[in-house]
Parts: sequence; C-alpha cells; structure tokens
Amino acid sequence: MAKVIVINGSPRAEQCTGTALDEVVKTLNEEGIETEVVHIGNKAVRGCAACGYCETHDGCVFGDIVNEVNAKLKDADGLVVGSPVYYGSPNGMLISFLDRLFYSAQYDMHMKVGAAVVSARRGGNTASFDVLNKYFSISGMPIATSTYWNQVHGFTGDDVKKDKEGLQTMRNLARNMAFMIKAIGDAKEKYGMPKVESDSFTSFPDGK
Repeated sequence: MAKVIVINGSPRAEQCTGTALDEVVKTLNEEGIETEVVHIGNKAVRGCAACGYCETHDGCVFGDIVNEVNAKLKDADGLVVGSPVYYGSPNGMLISFLDRLFYSAQYDMHMKVGAAVVSARRGGNTASFDVLNKYFSISGMPIATSTYWNQVHGFTGDDVKKDKEGLQTMRNLARNMAFMIKAIGDAKEKYGMPKVESDSFTSFPDGK
C-alpha cells in the first residue's frame, strides 16, 4: 500500500494546522493511502550547522527527529507538510527541520509527491505556502494542488471547522495527491522513472 508521511509543524498539534491535516489524512485513507502523522512543532529542532557530516554519513549529525523522519520518508510515496503562519512565514522550527531533512537525505526524493498546507487567522498564507513548496520543487517532487491554495483560516481548531471552503480544499488536495501517487506508481511500472541529469553544477571559473 502507498504511504504518505504527514508533518505537523504547529506547536499545538490539535488546533488549526492539525484540523486541516486531519481532513487530508481522513481523505487519503478513504482513497486507500496509508498515512503516518509526525508532530514536530513542539520539538527543539536546531538549524543546519553546515558541518558536512551528512555528505559522508547516513543522516544528520544531530541525531534527533530529523533522522527519524528521514528513515520513514525513504520508503514513502509522498510528503505533506503543514504549518501555521508566523509573521508571514512558516514556523521557524519547521523551517529548520525541513532544511536539515532535505539536505541530509541520502536517497532520491524524485517523484515522491509533495504537498504544503498552511493555516492563518488572516494573512500570510500564500507567502508561507510558496516557501514550503520550494522544498518539493528543488527535489524533483511533483506538487499536489487543489481547487484553491492549500490553506485554511481560523484562530482555533473550531474556527477551522467552520471554514467549509478550506476543508473542501483539503479533501480535494488529498484526492488529487492520491491520484498522483497511484498514477506515478503505474507509470513507473510501465515506463520506468525519468532520467535525471546531475553532472552540471553552476560555477564561473575565471570570472566567465
């Protein structure tokens, strides 16, 4: 069975972001996709130290939740990342987590399906959504979309439950993601994976 790892980047697991992710998880399960939710928003996650350890070892030098999720994600077919909006950006703890998760991964994320979910009381959703999607797009991960940007509004989880369009967006996102995962699985069997070139690395020797 296909599987999706769901990251809850909110310090409050069951409030706005969690309510939105619950709708995604429920719908993915209905579509035959297994899910595992990992709550990292209340963890003490530090930023990348640029030490280079992960370039020669399996995982990050800081043996924390990042390495745990890396092990889970390796065999998963998709990744959903949810975050509240803080000052027009995702939770800083989550950014530190994603920086280290994506940089230290010793496996190819190519064709794993990614999706971002954001929540705010009022503004900053689309800016945060853009930040999260960049992790997927730099890694060759197809991005699952919906019938609106993947966002909900509310100050509490109960508020989000009243955001009927937001929850509808979460359900449509999950259905689209499930379809993509199944379609990629079928195409992999029929055509194989796309060729990925990685030999060129932009540099400007002699100032050229």
